[in-house]
Order: sequence, then C-alpha cells, then structure tokens
Amino acid sequence: MTSTKTRALAIFVITAFVLAVLFFTLPINIFDGEIHVVEPQRDYVIEAPLSLSNFIGIGYDEVDMQYVESFNLTGKGWAMAAIFIFGFPALLAYRIYLKSVKD
Repeated sequence: MTSTKTRALAIFVITAFVLAVLFFTLPINIFDGEIHVVEPQRDYVIEAPLSLSNFIGIGYDEVDMQYVESFNLTGKGWAMAAIFIFGFPALLAYRIYLKSVKD
C-alpha cells in the first residue's frame, strides 16, 4: 500500500514540475492578466492573456515594454495557473492511485 501512495505522489510531483517548467519557459499566453501602461499623457490598464514566462523575463522584448509599468495575473489567471500546474497532476495521480488499489 505504501508503494502505491509513493508512486502516486511521485507522479504528482514529476508532472507538476514538468508543467511548471513548460509554463515558465514557453511563451504560452493563456492566463488572464492585466497590463498597467503609463504613457506621458495617460495611464490605463489593458486586460490581456499573459504567459507565466513573462514574470521571469522570457517571451518579450524591452522595446515592447517601453510604457509598461507592471503586469499581473487576475484572480481567474491565478486560478487557471493553479489548476494547470497542480490540479491536473493531482487528478492524474489520484486516478493512478485508484487504479492500482483496485487491482
């Protein structure tokens, strides 16, 4: 029984790590976010899909960020990131755990 739990936990950790590496290194713009833009004459917020790689400096050029003061994920964006990185691996590990206990 312990090996079954250990196997499911290992699958969860490995899958979560692989997904986190993919989302933080590839510029996949699927997470809801806001871009705060400050121009000389005005200040506004743009709602746009963002990539997690933007937060570590991958996937954009400095020229594109000329008037951008900051960007962040909305609540929905954070929820999507948590579900993709932790939710799917948890479901996969749980499925494998249930299958191995049934056998």
